[in-house]
Amino acid sequence: MTNIIAEISFGEVTVELLEGFLYTLAIFGITLVLALPLGMLFCFASQSKFKPLAVVMRVFVWIIRGTPLMLQIVVVFYVPGLLLGISGFNRFVAVCIAFVINYAVYFSEIYRGGIESIPVGQYEACRVLGLTKAQTFICVILPQVIKRIMPPMSNEVMTLVKDTSLANVISITELILAAKDIVNTQGILYPLFYTAVFYLAMCGVLTLLFRFVEKKLGYYKG
Repeated sequence: MTNIIAEISFGEVTVELLEGFLYTLAIFGITLVLALPLGMLFCFASQSKFKPLAVVMRVFVWIIRGTPLMLQIVVVFYVPGLLLGISGFNRFVAVCIAFVINYAVYFSEIYRGGIESIPVGQYEACRVLGLTKAQTFICVILPQVIKRIMPPMSNEVMTLVKDTSLANVISITELILAAKDIVNTQGILYPLFYTAVFYLAMCGVLTLLFRFVEKKLGYYKG
């Protein structure tokens, strides 16, 4: 064991963790790109005047919010094979599907809260001015909603960074699992703590980005 420990250097540990971090970044990026617009669609569906669609969407939101993301990942990966006989379902695709659905639901609730916070009088004023519903939403409502939802949205994105570690439940070698593999094979513990550097760096960059966006949106004080 002593010889094995001596063979792996700090640089090699860093390289192995970086390989796992690439999976972390991929899950994060794909989830964010797909969940943001999908969340808006979920929001519109839950607020639809077509009652059956609204009810189904609200029940779906309740289920997703009421169950752990880890369980959802397991369901997406294993259930198609159990029910439909689909074998060889790609693990990474399953993880991305679970993450996108989960975060789209949470984003939809953030969108809904932002939209409902806009005074009704603004909609009435837009109708008086002759604006269509699409023009009202895109030109008047949406800019205000973006400003108002920025704090909860930034918090949810930070949570997404850390939730990517749940991908290891179906053996996706993201950052944490990469560290665990080193710990198990090399008998050293520090790589597990070293992962914090990657998460903190990523969250730090996102924090600066959100502060920049909030500053740019600061012209609107309503």
